[in-house]
Parts: sequence; structure tokens; C-alpha cells
Amino acid sequence: MDDQGHNAGKFVVGLGNPGRKYERTRHNVGFRVLDVLQRRWNLGEGKSAFEGRLWRAEPARGGRIRRVRLLAPGTYMNCSGRSVRKMLEYYKASPDAMLVVLDDMALELGRLRVRPGGSAGGHNGLDDILRVCGTTDVPRLRIGVGQSPGVMDPKDYVLSAFGEKETEDIGAAIEQAADAVEMWIFEDIAKVMETYNRKMQD
Repeated sequence: MDDQGHNAGKFVVGLGNPGRKYERTRHNVGFRVLDVLQRRWNLGEGKSAFEGRLWRAEPARGGRIRRVRLLAPGTYMNCSGRSVRKMLEYYKASPDAMLVVLDDMALELGRLRVRPGGSAGGHNGLDDILRVCGTTDVPRLRIGVGQSPGVMDPKDYVLSAFGEKETEDIGAAIEQAADAVEMWIFEDIAKVMETYNRKMQD
């Protein structure tokens, strides 16, 4: 039986849509951050759980080891809360032990913003998670994907792939977001905010 309650550790939820057609879209940067962490920690394929994909990890830093679960909901973006609720209920974990990683059109491409809580800001995946958790006190890491062109429906924009000139910048931002997740696992969120909310891509 997995540890539950306080002993369950921390949880990182990357948001996106399942399926190859969505892999490189703006809406899937949360999944891509999990991909980076899986590679760094040599986690392999994980397992099917909670209507998603789950990985267990025990990263170490400075002699400290932390227990972490990574979750990629497989429910499609707008129903992400269903997968998250099953995970939190199973582990008897509080929503504030979870960091949600997601895309944000309101932030310029590559900009990161960490917050301990707040509104969903129009993001349907986060909105569904806040609804099922019954609180807005859910830590989140937003990754800027840029604003949609005026002629393009925002829904179509987040489901579009990054342009050739954007690919390098978003790749660097995803690596930096993985760094921020690692810091959050070991440090107070205020330190993560101080470090990464100011950083911009060179």
C-alpha cells in the first residue's frame, strides 16, 4: 500500500491532452515538464492510475530525499479535476501539497509564474481542478505560451503547435519550469516565486 496522508509527500500535476496529435501543442507544456522530470529522475513509463499516468520518485538534494508523485491526467484538459480528485482521495492528501503545471496565454512566451493559489484565470483545466478541490488554494506554475493573434480563436490557438522561432524559447522555458518544480519539492514556495517569477529567457 502506498503511503497516505502526510507521509504521501508532494504531487506534481502536469496538464495537457492525451494523444499524439496534441503532443507539441501549446496546451501540453504541462505534460512536457513531466517528461523532463521523468528523464532527469530515470522514472521509465510509470503506470496507469487515476485515469491518467502516474510516476513515483524520490529525488535527492543536499542529502535530503523527498517522496513525489507525478500525474498526467488522461481525461482531456477540461476534465482534469476528475483524475486529480481520485489521486488526492486515494492518498488522503491536501490540495496544497500539489503543484499544477499549465500553459498561460496571458504570459508572454517563456515567462514563468508561480503562485500559491488564486483564480483559474480562464484556464479550463485548472478551473476544473479548483472546482473538485473546493478551494483556490492550489499551488500552480504557469508557463507563458503567448497571446493568440486577434483573428484566431483562443481555443484553436492553444491547440496549435509552436512556430519554428518559438520552439527554442519554449524548450528552454520547459527545462526552467522543471527546475522550478524541483525547487518547490525541496523549498518554500516563496523562494520559488522569488527565483522564477522574475526570470525571463535571454
